[in-house]
Amino acid sequence: MHTIHWQKSTYSGDGSNCVYVAGVSDGTIRLRESDEPDAILATTRAGLHELIRSLKTHPFMRSA
Repeated sequence: MHTIHWQKSTYSGDGSNCVYVAGVSDGTIRLRESDEPDAILATTRAGLHELIRSLKTHPFMRSA
């Protein structure tokens, strides 16, 4: 079993709805939301990079 040390994402800001990120010794990156801490997404560094890039460039992320 891997020990996971969660860190609040800098993208979360100061609000109460936060995303937490953890690097795990098996090389994966784990993500979870503060509202549902038992729902954990595992991805790679490349996968996380692509997710962030897509969210930044997708039209629904642009302010009006």
